[in-house]
Amino acid sequence: MSAVSISKKDIKTIMKSDQTIVKPAAAVTPPVAARPSMLALKSRAFFQWLLPPVFGLLLLVAIWALISYQSPNLPGPLPTWQAATELFSDPFYINDPNDQGIGWNILASLERVALGFGLAALVGIPLGFIIGRFQFISRMAAPVIGILRPVSPLAWLPIGLLVFKAADPAAIWVIFISAIWPMIINTAVGVSKVPQDYMNVAKVLNLSEWKIVTKILFPFVLPYMMTGVRLSIGVAWLVIVAAEMLTGGVGIGFWVWDEWNNLNVEHIIIAIFVVGIVGLLLEVALTSLAKRFSYE
Repeated sequence: MSAVSISKKDIKTIMKSDQTIVKPAAAVTPPVAARPSMLALKSRAFFQWLLPPVFGLLLLVAIWALISYQSPNLPGPLPTWQAATELFSDPFYINDPNDQGIGWNILASLERVALGFGLAALVGIPLGFIIGRFQFISRMAAPVIGILRPVSPLAWLPIGLLVFKAADPAAIWVIFISAIWPMIINTAVGVSKVPQDYMNVAKVLNLSEWKIVTKILFPFVLPYMMTGVRLSIGVAWLVIVAAEMLTGGVGIGFWVWDEWNNLNVEHIIIAIFVVGIVGLLLEVALTSLAKRFSYE
């Protein structure tokens, strides 16, 4: 078998061809997208927060305008706006005790709500702690709350008039008895949901009842309690309008009834928006207060 002869020149040629390296193509760098500025991000977040409520209000006004177009007796948005501009140009006038500006009527209603709501908080929150803390008292109070809580708020008004012999205390009584139930129930539920381990630690440390309430129960129950407070303020503001319609005097409820007797429908619609806006502001204030004093 004959050997194949390879010259040194051929060997060098082969080695040179093996060492040839194909350089990879340069990687194509994609263009860097421009990052949005901080101002653009804040503007986008602001519009995302603002636009949905604005669209909702515009939809409400459009539906209102359509209904008023179909019902000539119902004032539309434009006549109501003109009446509101005139009404709030002097909201604190006093012609006589039964003819006062809408500002005085709102303040009178807020004063009654503050008194009734404050009394309900002073009684309802401690009572909720007691009911949630002691099972015997909870079982004893359950049928009483179950019977009295569903009673219509206005059903309590004749009892108030009979006992207090005056319209103002009767209206405050109606607010009190209507606003107390959410505070009692939510506070009691919060106390009943305190983990048993916390109470076992309190027994081991031999804590007094006051220490248990202030150091263990109150921080845990605070979110439940504030939920009850928010519900109660809504109920109180809702009830005062109906109560004042029946009791008379100065107040937003009586003002609505008086405007109805004068067939001033624009002012009634204005009062509806005023009641809604004031109720919303009260709830927002309590929500901010709850977040400020949160233990989480």
